[in-house]
Amino acid sequence: MLVSGQPAGVSAEISAWTGNGPEGGSIITLAIDPITPATLYAGTWYGIYKSTDGGGNWSPVNTGLTETDITTLAIDPLTPSTLYAGTSTGGVFKSTNGGGVWGPANTGLTDTDVLALVTGPTALYAGTFGGGVFKSTNSGGNWSPVITGLTNLEVNALAINPTTPDTLYAGTNGGLFKSTNGGTNWSPANDGLTVPWISALAINPVTTTTLYAGTSDGRIFKSTNSGTNWSPAEAGLLGTIVYALAIDRVTTTTLYAGTDYGVFKSINSGGDWVAVNTGLNFPYTYTLIIDPITPTTLYAGTDGGGVFKSTNGGAGWNPVNTGLTATFIFALAIDPETPSTFYAGAWGSGVFKSIDGGGSWSAANTGLTNLDIYALVIDPLTPETLYVGTFGGGVFKSTNGGGIWGAVNTNLTNTSILSLAIDPNVPATLYAGTYGGGVFKSTNAGGNWSPFNTSLANHYVYALAVNPATPATLYAGTYTGVFKSTNGGGNWAPVDNGLTNAWISALAIAPPAPETLYAGTADGGLFKSTNGGGNWSASDTGLLANVVFALAIHPKAATILYAGTDNGVFISTSGGAVWNSFNDGLPNLSIASLAISPVRPFTPLAGTEGSGAFAAQDPINMIHLPLVMRSP
Repeated sequence: MLVSGQPAGVSAEISAWTGNGPEGGSIITLAIDPITPATLYAGTWYGIYKSTDGGGNWSPVNTGLTETDITTLAIDPLTPSTLYAGTSTGGVFKSTNGGGVWGPANTGLTDTDVLALVTGPTALYAGTFGGGVFKSTNSGGNWSPVITGLTNLEVNALAINPTTPDTLYAGTNGGLFKSTNGGTNWSPANDGLTVPWISALAINPVTTTTLYAGTSDGRIFKSTNSGTNWSPAEAGLLGTIVYALAIDRVTTTTLYAGTDYGVFKSINSGGDWVAVNTGLNFPYTYTLIIDPITPTTLYAGTDGGGVFKSTNGGAGWNPVNTGLTATFIFALAIDPETPSTFYAGAWGSGVFKSIDGGGSWSAANTGLTNLDIYALVIDPLTPETLYVGTFGGGVFKSTNGGGIWGAVNTNLTNTSILSLAIDPNVPATLYAGTYGGGVFKSTNAGGNWSPFNTSLANHYVYALAVNPATPATLYAGTYTGVFKSTNGGGNWAPVDNGLTNAWISALAIAPPAPETLYAGTADGGLFKSTNGGGNWSASDTGLLANVVFALAIHPKAATILYAGTDNGVFISTSGGAVWNSFNDGLPNLSIASLAISPVRPFTPLAGTEGSGAFAAQDPINMIHLPLVMRSP
C-alpha cells in the first residue's frame, strides 16, 4: 500500500460562510428620518439595519460599530443624516452619513450603559443606567453629567419639549424628574404618579403641557400641566409593562402604546385603549414609531418577530423583514434523508425551516405556544418527526416536518428545557435536560416523561450526548461538571477528573470512537477524553476563546470537528489537538449552535446570537487528507 499527499491535519483554504436568514429577531429600538420617512433604522442586539423603502428591504449598517448591543437611536432633526446609537456596553456611537460609518462619541461619558437618547436644536442628552443624564452641546464631541437634583440615576427614558427644548423629563427607576434649564437642575414631578419605575415617555407635540408616562407594571399616567400632577389614563390597557409610547403628530388625541400584550391605541388622549394587534403575531412590542408625514403608517419593533408595519393606523399589521436577520439561533438540525432541509430554533422567534439549503427560510410555528427555543432534535429514522425544547413551555413534537406542533409534556414537571437528546437506534427514547430539574426521560416518543435523576436532581443540564454504539451510555453537561450514566439514565456519576472548569455548555461524541468525547465549557475552553470521561485534558491549542457554546464532529472524518465560541467558529483537523479560526463570511462571532449534515454533502451550519444562521461547504474536500492507494 502506498500513501501520498499531505499528512492528515494539514489545512488548506476553506470556504466562507454564507447566510440568508432566518429573518426577524428582536428589535430593541426604531428611528425614522423626519424629512424622508421612508428611511428607517432598526437597532438590535447585534447591530443596526437600515431601510430606504419604508421597511421593504433592510441592510446592516455596522461599519465602525465596535459594540453592537443597540439600546436606543436618535436622529438629528435638522440634519437627519446625522444619527446616534446608544449601546449597553460601549456608550454612544455617531454617524454623519446615514449609518454608512460609525465612530465612538464618548468623551466625558463616564457611564457607557446608555438606555435613552434625545436630540434638541442645541443639545444632545443621554440617559444611562447608573450615571444619570449626560449632556453634549457639540453633537457628541464631549459630554458632561447633568444630575443635580436627580436622586435616581437609573434613567430609562428621556423626553424633550419640542417648543421649549430646555425643558426635559427623565423617567427613572425612582420616578419622574423635570428640568427647565437644560438639565442643570432637576426636580421630582411625581404627584399622582403611584408607580415609580418609568419605562416610557411621550410629549404631545402641539400641546406640550400634556405628557404621558408608561410604567414597568403596565400602567399609563397622564399630565396636562407639564408634570405637576398625574392621573391614570389606562382604561382597557393590558400588559405587565409599557415599553413604548407614540403620539400622532397630526391628530394628537391619537396615541399608541407598545406592551408585552402587543400594541394598544387610544383615540381620545388616553381616555381608553383598545388592542390593535391583527397580524401582529409577536406580541412583545419594544418600540413604536409613526411616520411624521403619513401618521396612519407606523412601525412596531417586536421581540422575536422583527419589524411590523401598519398603513391603516394599527388596524392591520404585516412583517417587513426582508434582509433583517437579527435572529438568535440556539439550535440547528439537518434532515438526514434530505440534507438540503434545515431547521433552526430561535430564541423568541420559534422554529424556522429551509428546504433549499438555507437559501430561504420560513417560520414553522403552528401549534407552538412558546417561541423561546433552546433545543431541537430530529428522529434519525423518521425525520419528519422532530422535537423542540422551549424555555418555560416544555417539549413540543411535530410529525410532519414542522407543519404542526403539539405539546408533549405529560409528567414533565420542569418545562424549562435546555437540552434534548434522542436514542439513535430506538428514537422513541428521548432525554430532556432541564433548568434546575435534572434529566427527564421518555420511552414513548414524548408520550410521557419520568425524572431520571439519581445523583443529578436539581441540576441545570446544558448539554446531553448519547453514545451511538451503546445508547444506554449517555452524558450530561451541567454547571458542576460532566455526569455519566451507563444504564439509560437510571444512575449518574460524576466524571470530572482533569476538568478544571466545571460549567459544561456543550458535549460531543466521536461516532467511530465513542469513548472519545469533547466538553466545551462556559469559561475554560475545551476538554477531551479518550476513555469515556474517565480522564480529561485541555484540548484548546489555537482555540482563541474560553467560552465554547457548541460542538460538532464530521460524521465521516472524526478528526474534523468544529467549536462554536464567543469568538467565532474554530475548526480542528487533528481531533482537537490544534485549532484554527474559521470565520470568513461571519458578521457575528458569537456562535450559539452548530450542526453538520450526517450524509453528503456534510454541510456545516452555524447559528449566531443575533445574525441568523450560516452554512459553509463540506470541509473534507477542502482539506488535504492522506490519499491511500493500493499497490498493483
